[in-house]
Amino acid sequence: MCGIVGYIGKQEASPLLLEGLKRLEYRGYDSAGVAVLAEKEFKLKKHKGRVTELAKYVSGNSLSGNLGICHTRWATHGAVTEENAHPHISFDGKIAMVHNGVIENYLSIKKFLEGEGYGFYSETDSEVFCNLIAYHYAKEDSESETRFLDSVRRTLKHIEGTYGIAVICADHPTELVGARKGSPLIVGIGPDEYLLASDVSAIIRRTSNVVYLNDGEIVSLKNGELNLLTYDEEILTPEIKTIDWDIAESELGDYEHYMLKEIFEQSGALENAMRGRFSDDISTAKFGGLNTTAQELRQIDRILLCACGTAWHACLVGEYLIERFARIPVEVEYASEFRYRNAPLDKNTLVLVISQSGETIDTLAALRESKRKGYTTLAINNSVGSTIARESDGGIYQHAGPEIGVASTKAFTSQLHILSMLALYLGRLRDMSFQDGLEYVAALKQAPELVTETVILSDQILEISKKYKDMTDCLFLGRQDMFPIALEGALKLKEISYIHAEGYPAAEMKHGPIALISSECPVIVLATQPDIHEKLVSNIQEVKARGAPVIAIANRSNPLPKEIVDDQILIPDCHRAVLPILASIPMQLLSYHIANLRGCDVDKPRNLAKSVTVE
Repeated sequence: MCGIVGYIGKQEASPLLLEGLKRLEYRGYDSAGVAVLAEKEFKLKKHKGRVTELAKYVSGNSLSGNLGICHTRWATHGAVTEENAHPHISFDGKIAMVHNGVIENYLSIKKFLEGEGYGFYSETDSEVFCNLIAYHYAKEDSESETRFLDSVRRTLKHIEGTYGIAVICADHPTELVGARKGSPLIVGIGPDEYLLASDVSAIIRRTSNVVYLNDGEIVSLKNGELNLLTYDEEILTPEIKTIDWDIAESELGDYEHYMLKEIFEQSGALENAMRGRFSDDISTAKFGGLNTTAQELRQIDRILLCACGTAWHACLVGEYLIERFARIPVEVEYASEFRYRNAPLDKNTLVLVISQSGETIDTLAALRESKRKGYTTLAINNSVGSTIARESDGGIYQHAGPEIGVASTKAFTSQLHILSMLALYLGRLRDMSFQDGLEYVAALKQAPELVTETVILSDQILEISKKYKDMTDCLFLGRQDMFPIALEGALKLKEISYIHAEGYPAAEMKHGPIALISSECPVIVLATQPDIHEKLVSNIQEVKARGAPVIAIANRSNPLPKEIVDDQILIPDCHRAVLPILASIPMQLLSYHIANLRGCDVDKPRNLAKSVTVE
């Protein structure tokens, strides 16, 4: 989950490294550090806390040099301390390294290295990794031009676990080495310079030309040359891709927080998700990247949706949509659990994974397990060139633009919109009528306008938030396709305000959770479905009878009686395929305003990171 950046070129390294690191801070912000090599000496600074504090120190101290590496940490092995911060420098002072990932056999390697006289200053698995490179470097022929690269390559053969690394050597002031297995790593190619980074966002200001490393690949950036090879020294030809990003999309602008900016960007994200994806007769969706035929999709008997976190909630909505409109049985699995189960899937099962980053380690593992067993795999993701995008049989790119806030908003609703389009596409391949398809498409195309009408409720939701900002517990209730939205609402509140919250099927409340209901536990009810409106009214009355304050999300055309709710947020009427999107937005705004009123760091909530690349 950590963020790493490396630079080699003709410019001063430290300002460029720190600029990139600030854009990677959503990957972890427990500590940060930078190391620059000059005159065969490492100049190192590490700091417990945010990148901004590190930058303050660096700006007043000389860290001059044209080669360097830096890191922002999400702690795995070892507490949040300056000693455990990266970069790590080997015991002999020869190697400096930054690492994203987890080394599973580090204890046995550490024991071996201690027997060889190596000492350790930190508790991290990464320092062990760094010292093992130094050990192999000492064993290599000192006259070899590839001594440094070979020492990294040999080390990797002994490492079990995941890693994206950037490494520099005191004896090789014109070489930067990187490698990956399980953790993302890209090379940015600029004029007379190269950058290594965990994510495109770190380098997009310098270049739009990149090379994505695959697992088992090593890159040497030396003397203006990019050399790509495998652990077994097979020389590879780099495939240069161009990143199509509007840099302004990743800027905060006039907004107080990225999360608020991204909530208000959802209308545009939905427009982008739909662009060019409807048939000429406007009766169905079309996707250019599925890499499977309509006939093959008609043979699908079951769909497995797999994801983690917020994307898993999107999968639950997708289950409702696909089963309702396409009449295909759907199962939803946590990606983190699927790979460890022997789930019985038949040959006509389609496995669809969802990951905003395209690098989520558990989702990637589920994808690989599905491919190993021979199932057709598709992916929905928001990152062109990501590992999941490259390894799936086909996929759908979200086009939501960069999402910087750790709590997902526009990426989530973009996933919902694409799943709605997919349900339409699969439904029209089966028994959905032409007329129903026309109505469905019209509803989808109206969604951005309805989202715009919904986000302007922000001021009203702010006033409601002021009443509940000091609560310690909260219950979210929904039924059918609103149950996943209740789960997502609870997750958002937990993530950024640190308030205990639970999402629950409204009818199941009386089978246990009703014991928690009191005047101190507000209940947020999603009462948006006309067909079960009376059932939800009954559920609300059960809550009110026990003294709980009720916040209701309802349709404009069918508001709840004022006597049974304390506060009510009315969203536009819409087609069922669009309803989960609109219902999500008040949840997002409520969580945002409550967190902001409580003084929480909205964009960088404690203990979290945007992209989960460790298991």
